[in-house]
Amino acid sequence: MEGMNDEKQSWLERLQFKWGLKSIRQVILVLAVFACTGITVVYIKAPILNFLGISNPDGLLSISLYLLAVLPLYQILLLAYGFVFGQFAFFWSYEKKFFNRLFGRKKS
Repeated sequence: MEGMNDEKQSWLERLQFKWGLKSIRQVILVLAVFACTGITVVYIKAPILNFLGISNPDGLLSISLYLLAVLPLYQILLLAYGFVFGQFAFFWSYEKKFFNRLFGRKKS
């Protein structure tokens, strides 16, 4: 069991370093935010599809419309859950980096 704990700890430490976080606790909170956001998006998938009038969610057009609708919603949910979990500053920075990459802006 001890070796298994070391592997998990080093995995969390790598995320801590990569994300520039102060503690393992903060890493766990950030992971919880990602998990809650993902679960929420899955939970509200059916209402979003109904709202968009998509009856066959397997077609390319319906998948594209769903992704276009979910992308901004996911980003908003990340910030909301980040606020609830006390990690808003991390996720605000994460969002800025994400949109800079998405729209091809370089750091100045």
